[in-house]
Amino acid sequence: MSAIWYECKVKYRKTDDIGSQKVTTEPYLVDAISYTEAESRINEEMKAYVSEEFKITNIKVANYAEIHPFENADRWFKSKVSLIAFDEESGKERKTNMYILVQANDVKEAYDNTVAVMKNTMGDYTIPAISESAIMDVFPYFSGDEDDFEQLERFNALKASKPELVALGETVEDYIEVENE
Repeated sequence: MSAIWYECKVKYRKTDDIGSQKVTTEPYLVDAISYTEAESRINEEMKAYVSEEFKITNIKVANYAEIHPFENADRWFKSKVSLIAFDEESGKERKTNMYILVQANDVKEAYDNTVAVMKNTMGDYTIPAISESAIMDVFPYFSGDEDDFEQLERFNALKASKPELVALGETVEDYIEVENE
């Protein structure tokens, strides 16, 4: 299953180490199937972290091919990976770039983690760039720790709720069920 990651910028009042408050805007990443669900998920996730009001200022599709969290790491790094393929028709080497978000404590560790992620890759690749990302936290749809299948059932129901095509002249009644938790 391919994940679509949305970068959501959230503006809120943050208290720093010395106790003063300042308004800050921080980007977060959520796994969702639409902009609407991304907005709903970031609202739900941020309620656990922010006690005061917050505002979602922007939501956009992030261009990460993969997200790889690592234990004992506190920052996120964006690794540019160039996959190298040989084009037999033209006889030239072609590079296809993809971006991977890896968790690490510094750039060297981010490089090592990127190499570890790519170790089972069949083709050749290079890592031309690694930079620290502004992403504060990542909220995947499935954490892998779910004991019950409630989240999976909700995801499958959302995915299956595609609107059907209707012939001209027919009327459609649309009912949306909302589950309050």
